[in-house]
Amino acid sequence: MTPCLPPLREDLALLPGPAARDGQPTWTVHDPARNQFFRIDWLSFEILSRWSLRDPALIAESIRTATTLQAMPEDVLAVARFIDDNQLVRTHGIGTAGNLARKHKLAHGGWARQALHNYLFFRIPLLRPDAWLTRLVPLVAPLFSRPFFILTLGALAAGGLLAWRQSDDFFGTLANTLNVSGLTAYAAAIFFVKIAHEFGHAFTAKRAGCRVPTMGVAFLVLWPVAYTDTNDTWRLHRRGDRLAVAIAGIVTELMLGAWALLAWGLLPPGELRNMCFVLSTSSLATTLAVNASPFMRFDGYFIACDWFDFPNLHQRSFDLARWHLRETLFAFGAPRPEHLPVHQERMLILFAWATWIYRLAIFLGIAALVYHFFIKLVGIILFAVEIGWFVTLPVWREFKAWRQLWGSATPTAARRRRSVLSLGLAVLVLGLVCAPWPGRIRSSGLLQPGPILPLYTSTPGRLAGPKPVPAEVTPGAVTLEITSAEIDARLAVARLEADIAQQRADRGVHSIDLRPSLPLLQRNAAKAQSEVLRWENERQQSRVVAPFIGSLRFLDPDLRTGDWIGGRHHVGSLIASGPATVETYLDEQQVKRVSPGDKGVFIIDSAAVPPLQVRVLRVDGDASRVLTDARLTIAAGGHLAARLVQRELVPEQAVYRVVLAVEDPLRTLAHSTWRGALVIRTAPFSPLRRYVDQALSVAWREAGW
Repeated sequence: MTPCLPPLREDLALLPGPAARDGQPTWTVHDPARNQFFRIDWLSFEILSRWSLRDPALIAESIRTATTLQAMPEDVLAVARFIDDNQLVRTHGIGTAGNLARKHKLAHGGWARQALHNYLFFRIPLLRPDAWLTRLVPLVAPLFSRPFFILTLGALAAGGLLAWRQSDDFFGTLANTLNVSGLTAYAAAIFFVKIAHEFGHAFTAKRAGCRVPTMGVAFLVLWPVAYTDTNDTWRLHRRGDRLAVAIAGIVTELMLGAWALLAWGLLPPGELRNMCFVLSTSSLATTLAVNASPFMRFDGYFIACDWFDFPNLHQRSFDLARWHLRETLFAFGAPRPEHLPVHQERMLILFAWATWIYRLAIFLGIAALVYHFFIKLVGIILFAVEIGWFVTLPVWREFKAWRQLWGSATPTAARRRRSVLSLGLAVLVLGLVCAPWPGRIRSSGLLQPGPILPLYTSTPGRLAGPKPVPAEVTPGAVTLEITSAEIDARLAVARLEADIAQQRADRGVHSIDLRPSLPLLQRNAAKAQSEVLRWENERQQSRVVAPFIGSLRFLDPDLRTGDWIGGRHHVGSLIASGPATVETYLDEQQVKRVSPGDKGVFIIDSAAVPPLQVRVLRVDGDASRVLTDARLTIAAGGHLAARLVQRELVPEQAVYRVVLAVEDPLRTLAHSTWRGALVIRTAPFSPLRRYVDQALSVAWREAGW
């Protein structure tokens, strides 16, 4: 039985469109109820022109008779499905409302899916500006003139020259804005720039004769983005007009930045000059970093579509890249989504992969921001939702498509050969990721002849006796003695006051008049005696005594007898008699793989000696707050990132000290410290385990366990 085609809606408009890439004409179907446009080809136009025949066979026969197109009834039915899916037909009769409700539910899903879509993206229209934009177009017409464009180029050149000549002030101003008030100023400037951006689109569209029904704010993963509804540009026949509307926002920002840069170079120092600086830098940065990118559906994408005359660029490139991936892996023999020249096909495939990689990085960054800026539980849930929707779900859909094609495609020799190769490659990659690899941890380390005790002066004073020299010392030997006139004077005064206080206390015992105040006199005597002990202890601490058997090394060569020395001055080191050790610091992931007994090799940087065999002695359980030696930092050629805080080296991340014993005997290096490269051999370790451990540790930490 021949199907009867449903009637089209009377409010639809069929508009002529631009010529396609192959030269054939195109048309645009406008749905005014939803302000949507649909680009159709020549065959679809001929089918819609004969839609009143209501019979697919008659329509196909009429097209074959009147044109050079070879239409078939199946082509007519395909167009019928297209217009029915997009609700372009007139509905009437029993069950129409229910059918529309089912389509709406199928398109929008249940409440959970709608909530997810509203979280990921939703719009809030704020203005209906079409009427007053029409009245304002004559007022802004000079901004679209060629003289103003030339003046703007001159302003940009002059502003750039002034900024180059005042580069120190320019970068100094940039550094001064990296604070709370500066970031607030940037936020206000970006808000103003984006408003100007949207009005650039709106006025350009109005000048081209298009309607601008709404302007408002859209939320992309709760991040506000201004938008202007310029769908009416599909009415424009000339590609240059559509390109002008698409590029208008970026041009507006660049022009605003050019004039602000010129103003910064001409204005005297002050708040107004700082505002122009913020305005110029924010407009240039946001335009180049966000709007000009063709990988998201921002201005750069629509500019690329119109520039290359390639509508629906993302979807068409994605379809082509998916087809190419499936055929490369499994040779299903599926037809191409569309036939293009070889060079265009390759460019579209590369563009699709670049877009996927770019979006993956953007979505991961947004998910991380959502995770950090929301409360703990909500952040974890929203992070999982974004990763699931933007990353996991597309991959899962692709796997489902592979499975369906595998069951429906006809087995061929090429398919079997390609499938075996793909399966082998997947197993190889999975094995390389999951299989345990021989463990190697590389870092820099310090070779120390034995346990080292740095010797510091406790108080400022003068060096008494002969200056220290390298020598063997025994426990209790005085290695350094400092005399301080201040300590000696205070000790003499304390002793005198103690004698006086004691004499008063003794008289109180035998005197009837002083006996009532005897407890007070005794307390004063005890206090004075404690002061004597305090200063005697200070004098005792001015003598540096060796606590163990060792060698006095690394002495300050500038010390002379009688020299004045400040407090906390390093005068040398005492090296204990014992085995040499190598000290290094490892981060949290590395230290988990190291345990006492692990072997390694230490190669000294600047000494012509064979590599030294080392063995892990101990691993600190707590992270080191400060570093004891600057030679392990990146600035000195080591591997640790550290910063100087109150004259102490603080590591940028948590690091743990690891001490290794040197198993080879040392001769010429017995009394020196050397930096070198350290390689520790650990148990076999899977590369995948590192990421799993990191994810589990983050989940454990954020759960509060």
